[in-house]
Amino acid sequence: MQVFHTGAEWQTNWLKSLQNGKTIGFVPTMGALHEGHLDLVKKSKKECDFTVVSIFVNPTQFNNPEDFAKYPTSLEPDLKKLEEEGTDFVFLPDTSTIYPEKPVLTLNFGELEYVLEGGFRPGHFNGVGIVVSKLFHIIKPDKAFFGQKDLQQVAVIKRLVRDLSFNLDLVIVPTRREIDGLAMSSRNLRLNPDERSQALILYSSLTKAKGELLAGKSWLDVHNQIIQDFNETPLAKLEYFELVHPEHFTQFETFDPLQKSSICVAAFLGSVRLIDNLPIIP
Repeated sequence: MQVFHTGAEWQTNWLKSLQNGKTIGFVPTMGALHEGHLDLVKKSKKECDFTVVSIFVNPTQFNNPEDFAKYPTSLEPDLKKLEEEGTDFVFLPDTSTIYPEKPVLTLNFGELEYVLEGGFRPGHFNGVGIVVSKLFHIIKPDKAFFGQKDLQQVAVIKRLVRDLSFNLDLVIVPTRREIDGLAMSSRNLRLNPDERSQALILYSSLTKAKGELLAGKSWLDVHNQIIQDFNETPLAKLEYFELVHPEHFTQFETFDPLQKSSICVAAFLGSVRLIDNLPIIP
């Protein structure tokens, strides 16, 4: 496994020699790797000749400085996991490499900027779009792999690739969950035992709502019941629980079994903010 720290190092030493009919898969991460990240690596290794994983905690996508400061890091264990998975290359840039100057450009993703994650985390998707664009330009992958857990981010990246004509394919990998259903997330490491236990309400609320919608219950009744469930969970504070179109994130007021839809949820467990989603009609 080769580790590099700059785009020039990658492009000078390896990129040109790898491009002779070979495909490059890319997995961008912020570290604190778990099995969900490794699923992306496995998928890339299966579909591509070479796999590159980046580890970079991107400051521009954090609208909360405290969240950035507390974001978990575990570089040595991360590198060991990637080597055990047979990762070919790891990109470990520092902030000055990615941002030699403070970005002046801003990206606006239309309606995605104003709903759910866009509305609650202003500027977040601008930061995501800029760093992913930079990483795509540096690595020049044939395929890039993202997890379905960050469903709205997936919609943002799809729009970025389409509107800026990036010459690559996006591959979306299903959410990896713990045995009890909690979606794997680096932020789970910050939960204390009581918060971890009560965090299960995110997945249980999604599965409960899906079952009741498919059984014919109205979205209004389902939504009100879920709000009550969260109110009865002492350490959980619901931020949103919405039925949306999984591509453009139009929010639905009624459930249509003939319309693509997913439910998205965000909640705080103590000071830790978690998100999850579940397709209702794929």
